[in-house]
Formats: sequence, C-alpha cells, structure tokens
Amino acid sequence: MRFQRGVPPARPIVTLCIAISITSMLSGWVGDLLLSQIVDRNPLLLIALNPRNRNLILATNELDALVYYLVGFFRLIASDPVNYLLGFWFGDRAIAWTEKRSRTYGPLIRDGEQWFRRLSLPLIFAAPNNVICALAGATGVSLRMFAVLNVTGTIARLVVIRQLGSTLESPISSVVDFIGEYRTPILIISVIGVVWTVFGEFRGDNSELTALRKLEDQAEGAEAEGAEAD
Repeated sequence: MRFQRGVPPARPIVTLCIAISITSMLSGWVGDLLLSQIVDRNPLLLIALNPRNRNLILATNELDALVYYLVGFFRLIASDPVNYLLGFWFGDRAIAWTEKRSRTYGPLIRDGEQWFRRLSLPLIFAAPNNVICALAGATGVSLRMFAVLNVTGTIARLVVIRQLGSTLESPISSVVDFIGEYRTPILIISVIGVVWTVFGEFRGDNSELTALRKLEDQAEGAEAEGAEAD
C-alpha cells in the first residue's frame, strides 16, 4: 500500500476506509434513533452504536468501569484513523470538501490553512470528529502526532465523563428515568430528527456521503492514471 501524502492507494483500500467511515455514521444514526428504547435497557449497546458525550454520560453509571472504558474507547476511535487517511491521501480535495461541508471549520480553511494548523493539535485532542480527522491528514499533521493526540484525548474524555457521572449520579439517573417514562414520545422525536438528517445527507452534493463517494471515484481515476503511466 502506498503511503504518500496526496497519493491515494488502490481503490479497494480506499473503498474499505470509506465503508468504515460510512458504517460509523450509520451506526450513530441508529443510536440516535433508539436512544429512548435502550438507554436504560441496554446502555452498552447505546454507546457501541453512538458514543457521543451525551450517551456516554447517560450510560456511564449503568456500566462497569472496564466495559465502559473498553467499549467507549474503541468505538470513539473506530473511524478516526480512516478519516485521517482519507485526508492524507486526498489532500486539497479533502480541504475543499471541508469548506463546503462545515460551517464551523470551513471559514478557518478559507482564511488560510495556517490558522487551522495552529488549532489542529488541540482540536484533535478535544474534538476529533470526521472533519477534524480528515483535515489533520490533509494539512500535514504527522500520523504519529495524530495517533498520540487522538488516543490521549479520547482517554481523557472518557475519564472526565466517568468522573462527571459519579458526581452527578442522581441528576443523571433522573434524566434516564424521564426518558424511560416518556419512551414513545421521545422515540417519535428521534425518528423525525434522524429522518431529517438522512434526508439532508441525500438531498444535495455537499453531503458527507456524497463527498465520500466522490473520493472513491477519484481513487479509481488515480489508479487508472498510475496503470497508464506504468
């Protein structure tokens, strides 16, 4: 496998990375959809599907520490390395996608990549979402630095949430009880929210799914160009 910035590898490898990223995204949608049904019945499944901070807080007191840390850690970092690699391989195209995709980080890129480079390390540590991980790869953050910040930041997040859950155990328990009591209305709201999100993903050319599919097509083109050159 080629590991050169701006040079995507063979299409099957890119396809695998994109599949992992999309699977993680779909899993998160399912977790959002089923929140009211499993938050008190199967909190482990909840964080396995969608380990956003809210779900980790709701589930932490219902899980043994070892299970919480293991499942939470591996689920949180599941798609981070592949998103970094997509940014690493596709470089400027990943940056252009971010400009369109993210209202938060897009302006930073438009104002100059140097601004993002200055902010990238704390962002990788504190908030390594799909966009941040892809930009880390695209703007020159080394794989070693990315891995160290991603792993330590994820562990720190889990520890902080665990401590917060212990401190606020009673209020958190009350929220979980409330969700359980109004399970059906909350499910209906969740369905509406997820349907709206999915609709938005398939509605235009700037969605994350569309961008990932375009990267796959570009990988095929690069592979064909390489074959012709040989």
